[in-house]
Amino acid sequence: MNYCGTFQAVGRKGLSAILLFSVLIISTCGLIYELIAGALASYLLGDSVRQFSFIIGIYLFAMGVGSYLSKFIRSNLFDKFIDIEQIIGLVGGISSIVLFLIFHHDAYFEIVLYSIVAITGICVGVEIPLLMNILKNRFEFQDLVSNIFTFDYIGALFASIAFPIFLIPNFGLVRTSLIFGLINILVSFLVIYKFKDELRRTSIHYFKGVAIGLILIILFIFSNDILKYSEEKLMGENVIFQKQTPYQRIVLTRANNDIKLFLNNNLQFSSTDEYRYHESLVHPAMSLADRIDNILVLGGGDGMAVREVLKYKDVKLITLVELDPEMTKLFQTNHILKQFNHGALNSKKLKIVNQDAFLWAKSAKEKYDVIIIDFPDPSNYSVGKLYTNYFYKFINQLTTSGSITVVQTTSPFFAPKSFWCIHKTLATIFKHTNSYHTYLPSFGEWGFALCSDRLDMLEASPKRKIDSLRFYDFKLSNLSYFPQDMMKNDVEVNQIYNQILVRYFEEEWSTVQ
Repeated sequence: MNYCGTFQAVGRKGLSAILLFSVLIISTCGLIYELIAGALASYLLGDSVRQFSFIIGIYLFAMGVGSYLSKFIRSNLFDKFIDIEQIIGLVGGISSIVLFLIFHHDAYFEIVLYSIVAITGICVGVEIPLLMNILKNRFEFQDLVSNIFTFDYIGALFASIAFPIFLIPNFGLVRTSLIFGLINILVSFLVIYKFKDELRRTSIHYFKGVAIGLILIILFIFSNDILKYSEEKLMGENVIFQKQTPYQRIVLTRANNDIKLFLNNNLQFSSTDEYRYHESLVHPAMSLADRIDNILVLGGGDGMAVREVLKYKDVKLITLVELDPEMTKLFQTNHILKQFNHGALNSKKLKIVNQDAFLWAKSAKEKYDVIIIDFPDPSNYSVGKLYTNYFYKFINQLTTSGSITVVQTTSPFFAPKSFWCIHKTLATIFKHTNSYHTYLPSFGEWGFALCSDRLDMLEASPKRKIDSLRFYDFKLSNLSYFPQDMMKNDVEVNQIYNQILVRYFEEEWSTVQ
């Protein structure tokens, strides 16, 4: 086929601008779909390092396969380019919705996930060589390669910056994939319009583009309803709130009078029994510390731990360090959730710091009387670093001789190796470490650890008590007995360079139905 007529009509600059712009869009969209797949896999399956590693590897391999297959495309290059662009728009655009909808089908989820990544990678891998073939008779080889890869890398940079900073906070995973699917379709329309004289199937291309575009627009309009249906199917309860933040997906469900909070698909509390957890977390430390003027809470963005701390009138200042500002904002403003934390996040005694606790603790200088560490379970390496001896060393530097530190330490029944790994890690930093556990109907047995450089907490008497508790009776020894099926001695210390705790946690909880 003779492209000279088209080149003359469009002009060299016009051709360059259109096709190099296509390279930019292809690269941007391809990487966005890869990031969405990685984020979804991490959210739904956990272990973000492994999921991103698998997805990046499969995507790059698939691009290699696509590049190899491109050598068999010899004719109708513009038609083939449009076909592939529209396939990417459809597959990439609907990818997140499909993955959310099938997540509860454990046997198929990973197959579909990696198939979507592979199809997208193959198509992107075909497109770049295809564009080079279209342009090869018009530009010098060196200029052609440098231009193509310059715009390719610019697109990758744009995607990697825009994804966490702008796209996810404003649109979430589902709508982001649909938006970029539509962008792929718009690029196909641009190429159809500019190169219609070189196409054999102009009407068919328009028809396919319109059909795919309508599908994506309809899914965009109803995306929240689809996502709500998917999460209700997954959790078996009515979803009353859902929000994707740059850090996590927040979901609230209601079943009768029970409201549950899920972060990245993991249950954080049930309103029917959360008081058992938070009383057990807060009051042993608050009752045993020499002073309780200045309190530090790490995590606990729901405000429940702060609620318990505020029951002590002697408290003068509470510092809450919570990574996600959307979490603290939600529990500050939502009228239902404020009932559970008693408006604790609006207290004049509270200072909220929305920052990564790991980075914050490294530079913090102030000393605290009680430190309450209420992080999510160590299901991935980004959270696992908050359970390392490296992090606990920073925490110990924020204490005085009479300070008490308490840490939630997951379930000693379902995950005993994880539980005792945290205990052993704490014991490398603090002179005295005492573990105890509480039964929670929503979770089963749940564990905690009290740490101090001054006293053995099990032998100490409470320095203060309050009367308004529903569960904890200030008899810590009642919670400190561990039967044989909760004991594990063959564990390692969780260090920043190995994060053995994440592996323990994944192995143990993967067997819990």
